Amino acid sequence: MIIHIETIPHSQQKYETVGNYWIDESGVLQIRVSDMGNDDFNFLVGIHEMIEFYLTMKRGIPESTITAFDIEFEKERAIGMQDDYAEAGNDPFCPYKQEHFFATTIERLMAAELKIDWNEYDEALFNVT
Repeated sequence: MIIHIETIPHSQQKYETVGNYWIDESGVLQIRVSDMGNDDFNFLVGIHEMIEFYLTMKRGIPESTITAFDIEFEKERAIGMQDDYAEAGNDPFCPYKQEHFFATTIERLMAAELKIDWNEYDEALFNVT
């Protein structure tokens, strides 16, 4: 398996998200993380995306289903149907909710090990530009 994780300007994400993943035409797992100006924060998002991808892949949840759900969720947010601080992966109808939750658990453990204040990190996630 080849995994390519890259930090990019937030404006270069395919849709409104701080982390995105897909398998490219060469079979490489591509992960893009919005640059938050903090290597630890960027690392945490990358870890989350890698774990979430692997679990969804093992459980047969297509990346196209995940992306479609995320894009629709962001459309709903834009018209006020979702809270500004809601996360697609936490939605009760999310097709990858269990995988997202597990990835977030590992992300929280890693943040604690790095002595990162979760509230500060979470705020940075929602305010990335």
